[in-house]
Amino acid sequence: MARVVIIGGHGKIALHLARILTGRGDEVTALIRNPAHGHDVEATGATAVVADVESLDTDRIAELIRGHDAVVWSAGAGGGDPARTYAVDRDAAIRSMDAAARAGVDRYVMVSYFGARADHGVPRDSSFFPYAEAKAAADDHLLGTALAWTILGPSTLTLDTGTGGIEVGPGLESGTVPREDVARVAAAVLVRPATIGRFLGFNTGDTPIDDALDSLAGE
Repeated sequence: MARVVIIGGHGKIALHLARILTGRGDEVTALIRNPAHGHDVEATGATAVVADVESLDTDRIAELIRGHDAVVWSAGAGGGDPARTYAVDRDAAIRSMDAAARAGVDRYVMVSYFGARADHGVPRDSSFFPYAEAKAAADDHLLGTALAWTILGPSTLTLDTGTGGIEVGPGLESGTVPREDVARVAAAVLVRPATIGRFLGFNTGDTPIDDALDSLAGE
């Protein structure tokens, strides 16, 4: 059994992930901003903790995650407000990484997106630009830490029922993937040391998730 803390615990991916993790016997703490969302989180078997990471400093976040075995960042500002996008998707995410190191929680999984990188190519006048910039900065910071990190790069997210299959590997072009399958990938990488230190871009595919991830072990 592992103790996992999910930051952004009421998101669609996070709720799927909490249900998967508790279903396999893990103990899950889900950090949420809105107390009204506690019931949804508790219904997954997770423990809801009200904590707005946007306003918390590194020490306070460290207190919340200390004693866990892994952190999964699944929070996001949701777009629409560039200042809040930078505050959550970049600044709070970076504080959570520093907090994990401070708290001695070595395993860290970041839910990013397929095209996340410094040269993302998103035009400055695009509404997506602040998110692309924020995620690039957060991912880059994570790469510079000593944490046992994995960055998930799912392609365009859908609300479809998960298929349990993905495609992953070099030369992959962006497609789509259900949020439920992103959660399944997040759960799977937590128990696969071979995914540490990797950015995993993936789409829906025909290969079962476990098999797709296991195929990376020899690369």
